[in-house]
Amino acid sequence: MFHPKGPSFLELVRQGLSSVERGYDLLAPKFDYTPFRTPDDVLKASVEQAGPPGSVASALDVCCGTGAAMRPLRALCRERVVGVDLSQGMLDEARRRLADAPGSAALEWVQGDALELPWREEFELVTSFGAFGHIPEEDEPRLVEAIHRVLKPGGRFLFVTGEEPSRLRPGYWMAKAFNAAMRVRNAVWDPPFVMYYLTFLLPRARALLEARGFRVEVRRDALPEKYARYGLCVVLATRQ
Repeated sequence: MFHPKGPSFLELVRQGLSSVERGYDLLAPKFDYTPFRTPDDVLKASVEQAGPPGSVASALDVCCGTGAAMRPLRALCRERVVGVDLSQGMLDEARRRLADAPGSAALEWVQGDALELPWREEFELVTSFGAFGHIPEEDEPRLVEAIHRVLKPGGRFLFVTGEEPSRLRPGYWMAKAFNAAMRVRNAVWDPPFVMYYLTFLLPRARALLEARGFRVEVRRDALPEKYARYGLCVVLATRQ
């Protein structure tokens, strides 16, 4: 649908009728040819907000997918970059795609749930890109708690989000319609496929993070203008 090497409409339907884990296992080889992958210029500009190359010891990318963010993270880190994802298929694709990633930090891939991260105070930086739609709103406090737990004191959580778009924009209503259709799908079809738009937006994200003791900084001019004009921004939340 999106690219000659991308998935067909029928393949996307098959994915959407699967569980999240199985759906992304199916999509993994073609994921990077879809618009669901965070663009490289967004990833590069975002990771640059964490500091110059080599300034971070260890980083964790939550819901890493095919490892797109791990490429700039490897250049940022001196020791270790870990990617965690529910889908083993996506992790296998990440391992293949990052074989030539510049940098010397060790790369690790872990299959796991973003809400049940198995580390405690191990990372200076945690990132997540394009994954919040897979976290139900009622589970967002658990996500914040999991991020807090794996960060070292003074560690930072870096991500991209934005304000809720204007209701005058067609995209707002398209997102709302998609969310409504997904709720109907999950009500009548098992297993559920959790994927919603307009999630973990400001100010809710800020409120959840500050309630857990993070100091939140919103950088509205960090991204290229073509993204910033839609209200997208980089958030750096520091664990106190």
